[in-house]
Amino acid sequence: MERLLLNNSYTGTVEGYSSEGLGIVRIDGAVVFVPRAVRGERVKIRITKVMKTCYAGEIAELLTASPERVESDCPYFGQCGGCVYRHMSYAEELRAKKQKVQDALERIGGLDLRVEEILGADDPLHYRNKAQYPVGGGNAVGFYRQRSHEVIPVERCQICAPAADATAGAVAAWMRKYGVPAYDERTGKGLVRHVYVRTNKKGESLCCVVLNGKNAPREPELAAMILVAAPQTVGVVLNGNTRPGNVILGNRYRTLWGQDFLMDELCGLMFKLSVPSFYQVNREQAEVLYGRAVEFAGLTGEETVLDLYCGAGTITLTMAGKAKRVIGAEIVPEAVENARENAARNGVQNAEFFCGDASEIAAKLEREGLRPDVITVDPPRKGLAPEVIGTVAAMKPKRVVYVSCDPATLARDLKHFGKLGYQAHRAVAVDLFPGTYHVETCVLLSHKNPQTSPPSL
Repeated sequence: MERLLLNNSYTGTVEGYSSEGLGIVRIDGAVVFVPRAVRGERVKIRITKVMKTCYAGEIAELLTASPERVESDCPYFGQCGGCVYRHMSYAEELRAKKQKVQDALERIGGLDLRVEEILGADDPLHYRNKAQYPVGGGNAVGFYRQRSHEVIPVERCQICAPAADATAGAVAAWMRKYGVPAYDERTGKGLVRHVYVRTNKKGESLCCVVLNGKNAPREPELAAMILVAAPQTVGVVLNGNTRPGNVILGNRYRTLWGQDFLMDELCGLMFKLSVPSFYQVNREQAEVLYGRAVEFAGLTGEETVLDLYCGAGTITLTMAGKAKRVIGAEIVPEAVENARENAARNGVQNAEFFCGDASEIAAKLEREGLRPDVITVDPPRKGLAPEVIGTVAAMKPKRVVYVSCDPATLARDLKHFGKLGYQAHRAVAVDLFPGTYHVETCVLLSHKNPQTSPPSL
């Protein structure tokens, strides 16, 4: 394989996409990752970085454009690190994401499992019901540049709700008007760290301003400016986070105005959401995802369902209407409190919730003899710990429904499940994050031999 030289230009064809949405171009056997490229295009690329096994490049000249290439609708595209697919048609984006899941299942999981389809969004714009705006130098409120903590000021985002953008803009204006300093993560000085906004189906919003401290100057003015910019705001909350690092929220909350929660409707149920509660960021597509999860669960009304990583109880309560008994487990206390309130609010009497680490709760329930018919898991991006997989298999459920936001950790975990006798039978991708490289997947597993106890991992 010929070594490519930094700053030299080479010509090649875009063969496909990496897991992060970069175009893949091979030059004499060398792999070059190129942003904002489209499959099938003939390009002249300039090498921008030489790495041990691959290269980074940029398009120096577009020789033959793909019919799937479109003009970006976002002035920040290429600066902000949020979206990677705004230069191609949505149909091409969906093909890229479906292939991403398929590649992970085959290459990482070693699975002979076909992704049946990818379910795209009816509207790929302004879908995010949660937006987290970091605050940076010069009181910039926006989003991080890709692979950096430099904040790009953003006034209007194509995937966030307009009310969220307006709220962030109001906080930025308040900071400028009253000389309120932004937090500097290098020195630990400054006050405002993030602006965190939830929105719901009705257009209402809940604002949380994350501070490097307990109080802010001119607090009544802050609330007033937010309400002028976003009149459907139901509450303004202050969160104190004085810890260094990347974790956005601290543990201290104080309601500055209104209420400290937001109500939203999902799958015909009403949910109360506090600031830290997990809730899918795309409500419409979450309904599609959960509908497929319920289908995979194969419920008849006689089953016991255990839902690990249940958040505010969305999957748990969606399953409750078709099961005999549902049990949810979640480590965030506020989310568990929300889940219990959500069950009561929706008249669900066959659901119970436990607060704690998923592996510890699952192990405790297993020791107590719980043998659920179906176990659903919706873990964070890091996937399942081996002990969780072991405990799930030890409970011998008929079916496991795995909802994943990361195809790589999903594939790794499915491989572990395979060693314990659980085989993946169906996989469907669901696009909850148009414009970005993220994609959700729903997988159905069952035991290869229901009469055989799974071996130890």
